[in-house]
Amino acid sequence: MNYRHYLNQENPLVTMKIKGFGTIQLELFYEVAPNTVSHFMTLIEKKYFDGLKFHRIIPGFMIQGGAGERNICAIKGEFKINGFVNPLEHSRGVISMARTNDPNSQTSQFFIMHANAPHLDGSYAAFGGVTHGIEVVDKIATVSRDYTDAPNEDVIIESVTLDKHGKSYPAPVCYQTK
Repeated sequence: MNYRHYLNQENPLVTMKIKGFGTIQLELFYEVAPNTVSHFMTLIEKKYFDGLKFHRIIPGFMIQGGAGERNICAIKGEFKINGFVNPLEHSRGVISMARTNDPNSQTSQFFIMHANAPHLDGSYAAFGGVTHGIEVVDKIATVSRDYTDAPNEDVIIESVTLDKHGKSYPAPVCYQTK
């Protein structure tokens, strides 16, 4: 299902300030992937993402960030191959969690879709969507990169803030600590 179906002013709102690029705002969809959203919000509240980079950029696909410390809670992926119903499509503007080949290895890395990628549906936990700043995603997607898709100049996440609109959410359930 397209993420616009889930937009609601009561959803948690994330604001990412990207140095030299602008601001990206996203809504998180707790009803789609509750543990993933709780985990992502916990990392934001700990200021985990502040100062990290978008370290993998593939135009026409996605921009990926959030790589940091290794000793972090890993959560079980909320997607079809893990037995979880997550109807959110990996369409342009969707945010999803990165993982290794282990479907229960989601930690802190996330990606924002620059273009539709239906081959990811059912295999990765999509959990929100861009509400403002898709042009910032577009600008980031055009930076020069090396052969590993790492940007030649750092694309730094200056800060990430969260507005939960006064609601409380449960702590995430960890599958394991990496």
